[in-house]
Amino acid sequence: MLIFWIIVFIVSLVALVKGSDWLIAGAEKIGLSFGLSPFIVGVTIIGFGTSFPELISSLVAVFKGATEVVAANAIGSNIANILLIVGLSAIISRRIVVTKSLIDIDLPLLATSTVLFLGVVWDKQITFGESLLMLIAYAVYLLYTVLHKDTGDMKYVSELLLLRQEGVGHIATHKDEEFVRPKITAKDFIFVIIGIISLIIGAKYLVDALLNLSALLHIATGVIAITAVAIGTSLPELLVSVKAALLKKSEIALGNIFGSNVFNLLVVVGLPGLFSTLTVDSQTFTIGVPTLALATFLFIISGISRRIHVWEGTFFIAIYVLFIAKLFNWF
Repeated sequence: MLIFWIIVFIVSLVALVKGSDWLIAGAEKIGLSFGLSPFIVGVTIIGFGTSFPELISSLVAVFKGATEVVAANAIGSNIANILLIVGLSAIISRRIVVTKSLIDIDLPLLATSTVLFLGVVWDKQITFGESLLMLIAYAVYLLYTVLHKDTGDMKYVSELLLLRQEGVGHIATHKDEEFVRPKITAKDFIFVIIGIISLIIGAKYLVDALLNLSALLHIATGVIAITAVAIGTSLPELLVSVKAALLKKSEIALGNIFGSNVFNLLVVVGLPGLFSTLTVDSQTFTIGVPTLALATFLFIISGISRRIHVWEGTFFIAIYVLFIAKLFNWF
């Protein structure tokens, strides 16, 4: 029975990640074909696209009564994004150079979002009012990002879109007008439909597997969510950031993390919190929350210095290994 649920867990994760990719591939092309700005499409993809697996699995968890999964999933994903993904990216590229735009806008927004989230979970629960506050904060963040776009932002978003989906090749790199609208085909709508179905089915069986594995292994549901689920649902960010690091595109490797982390804290937690009061289990609160604060602090310090060297990447990975070991009481 244990082997069966492990297989279901892995297959469900694959379905979530691939479903997200298919949905994004179709939605990008449809949005561009209807005349939406490449910048607007890109900003949406940065936040929503790579975090679809976390969002859908968290919503399903709430409807199944496993409310502790939501915060654990978001916290674990953000920790993995910073310590694991940024760490690997720094090691692969040998050095990540942080751009001025990330310092001026993204770092303060990430810091503010994290402080807001830490304040919300301080009492180990997330209420309707707090969830609504986080969603409003994300709307302000999104509005600010769109209204304060510049040439550098549009170039960055265009490169990110091209890096994520090699097939969308008509995206501008400087001005919104400098692109040819792609033609919609039936395949694009099929991608969207299959992507949505894969996300829903994958999330449903992922939560089922999570609950059964928790019972069979006598491990808290939150611990599995903050580790295995978080790593699995962070694969889109991992693939984009590592690929960007290999191509020496530091602003993409890091910008991808900023957008995803803000979305995870404010929307992946905020939206499910509208349907039920969310709980934060003891291990997530005592180990996950402090690690999230530490990881974000180190990331911000590295951002201020505008350099993330290979030794810093190695340090990030070491902290992540210690975080996993502490969760499973290996020391």
